[in-house]
Amino acid sequence: MSVRSRIEAVLQENLAPQRLEVINESHHHAGHQPDMTGEGETHMRVRIVSERFAGMTRLARHRLVNELLKPELDAGLHALAVEPAAPGEATRW
Repeated sequence: MSVRSRIEAVLQENLAPQRLEVINESHHHAGHQPDMTGEGETHMRVRIVSERFAGMTRLARHRLVNELLKPELDAGLHALAVEPAAPGEATRW
């Protein structure tokens, strides 16, 4: 199973999102470090709308997502960008 698929599964199971997009941005980071070729799944962006975020601060939302995805980060996911929103909140995407 791919990193993207595992991220989607964990977030679906734990946050029941109304909207979820997991984007592999690894190709944007080729050459940033000697071992970063732009291939694989090292840099991911998560755009998510979930009722679970209602009433939470932006920091609390990020902490929740990071906690849920800690196994992926520990296994080698280098960067994780998170764009969380509660239903009805404006998004840039």
